[in-house]
Amino acid sequence: MWEGLEAIDWAGLEHNYGSAEDVPGLLRRCAAPDQSVAQDAAFELLNLLYHQGGWICSAATAALPFLLRLAAAPSVPSRLVVLELVTRLASEADEIAGRFLHPGWSPTWERLLPEVLVLLADPEPEIRRAAAGVVGVCASPGALTLPALLRCWRAESDPVTRLDLVLALGPAARREPTGDRSDEVDTLLHASLASPEPQLRLAAVHALTARDSTPATTATTRLRLVLEAVRDPSVELWRHTSSVESGVRGVQHWSAGLFPGASPAYTLGLMADHPDEEQRIGALAQAGGFLSQWRSPTNGLLPAIAARLDDSVTEVRYRAAELLACCGPAAAVHADAVAELLGDTANRTSRERESVADAALWALARMNDPRCLPGLAERVAGTPSGFASADAFTGGAGDAIHYPALPALSEALARLPDRADVLLPAICDRLGPTEDVRLVGQLCNVLAAWGPAAKAAVPQLLGLLEDSQRWTAAATALAGIGPAGNGGREALLARSLAGGADAELAAWAYWQVGGEPGPALKVLGPAATEGRYPHPALRKLADLGSHAAAFAGRIRAMDEAADPWTRAEAAHALWAVTGDTESAVPILVEIVQELTDGTYLPVMLPAVRYLTRMGHAAQPAVRLLRDLPASDRRIHYFGGWRAFTEDESLRTAVDELLATAD
Repeated sequence: MWEGLEAIDWAGLEHNYGSAEDVPGLLRRCAAPDQSVAQDAAFELLNLLYHQGGWICSAATAALPFLLRLAAAPSVPSRLVVLELVTRLASEADEIAGRFLHPGWSPTWERLLPEVLVLLADPEPEIRRAAAGVVGVCASPGALTLPALLRCWRAESDPVTRLDLVLALGPAARREPTGDRSDEVDTLLHASLASPEPQLRLAAVHALTARDSTPATTATTRLRLVLEAVRDPSVELWRHTSSVESGVRGVQHWSAGLFPGASPAYTLGLMADHPDEEQRIGALAQAGGFLSQWRSPTNGLLPAIAARLDDSVTEVRYRAAELLACCGPAAAVHADAVAELLGDTANRTSRERESVADAALWALARMNDPRCLPGLAERVAGTPSGFASADAFTGGAGDAIHYPALPALSEALARLPDRADVLLPAICDRLGPTEDVRLVGQLCNVLAAWGPAAKAAVPQLLGLLEDSQRWTAAATALAGIGPAGNGGREALLARSLAGGADAELAAWAYWQVGGEPGPALKVLGPAATEGRYPHPALRKLADLGSHAAAFAGRIRAMDEAADPWTRAEAAHALWAVTGDTESAVPILVEIVQELTDGTYLPVMLPAVRYLTRMGHAAQPAVRLLRDLPASDRRIHYFGGWRAFTEDESLRTAVDELLATAD
């Protein structure tokens, strides 16, 4: 097994963490009789040689022969992990650009392919499945792989391994040159569509879609076959495959890829009633991921989601309410059904232990329904809840998986400025010097977001200005409230003159509550034009308008900063200080340029809002973004509920831009 191992200059090769001198020892430990030692070594090799992908390192090429020898040895307890590493490397080699592929990999793979194909006939079904997975993702042409796959298919009796073989046949049959067995594969796959085994039919749909030039059309005609298989109890077979290795929810999500686009047909099919709670939970997960990508199916899916509010399973009720919260105002027609869950204290089994009632409160808050107010006030007062303890950010724009998490309580409250009069008493009661610093900070952020509507909290905030740990939270709130907080002006001025990390916050708050421009400029001017991360201070300096004209030259010099946040804030500050739209508008337009193809970064929302302030001068942005409101794609950066609120906020900002600047 180890012939040639010591002849390799491993120290001269590299992996993801540097020199590959540790690889020989790890390879040997993969064959250790102790299973835990062997598997630990195999996982360490996976980390060193693959890590997160992106390239094929020189050490991977050198290790490949030994990895395949390990996989072929029945006595090696880490065979499956070793084959997982081979699968990832083979897949990555087929995906990456040539400059990231070690030049020795392709000839080495071609030479060793027969050893991979031999594993398709291994006595252990788990190894046969893993080998099929390797063949399914590798770059080898069909002429070399199809004969072995077809031979093994004819001999294979294990129902799970047959699924992996079918999935391998699809992509293998489209890798040129395909040889003379491609038509045989096509016949086999089409015949499998009529198999009495639902999962074999599903595998055939996936395999055929992988080799079809119009996969969306092909899969749509087979929607019934897919739904029958995904909703059949035999779907659990996939949990044991090498290619998919997932239960109900994973197969639902995987098969959703067969139906790209905004049609809700597949998701609606999953949402139909089913006795298995995993099916119902998975259907809601799929609905969440689908709706985080598309807007138009919302109204069509809402009744099916709302129908799950009275489900017997806590997780189902929670997910239904949480998803209605994501849809927000569009789901307001179901507010009465949501309100019936306000007393449902059943908890999820998650770490946060969110209750169904928590999700219902969040949903009603998103609908701006007053029935959420008593419950929110109770939670502000200290009633335990499953709302997040801090702002959390999950997922991303390209992630079609929905994360059903609740926001921080402060994030829910901040969206209700027109309910401030009802919620303020509870908040004011918590703004004491003995309260948790983080809680005070979160509540003060709510007051800042509410602005002048929160002026009743000013007395409590003025008291906090004397607290060395909580004064920054109070300053933030007072700045948002504005002149109604002018009683704190002198304390804020003193804080700003004292210097330190928070001096610019104090200076800005001092100005916002009615202070003089001179002292504020003395702190904010240098912070905005000389700091390493100037954009927060630039945003504050812009509020001083023409008073900051002396800094215009230094602000203008920041227009070409590498950081888009700095460019955006500098452009806005330059306009706010000088009225110069000729310089500011092109910079902001460049920042929002990629919105036209659906790419969104958080800096783009303030950029659109800044353009709106510039009125008719922002015509170039109007021409650029005129078609965005008609886009059906949700435009967002984060996942979870933020996918919905980011899209709403951006569209509102663009609508305001079009109305103001057009």
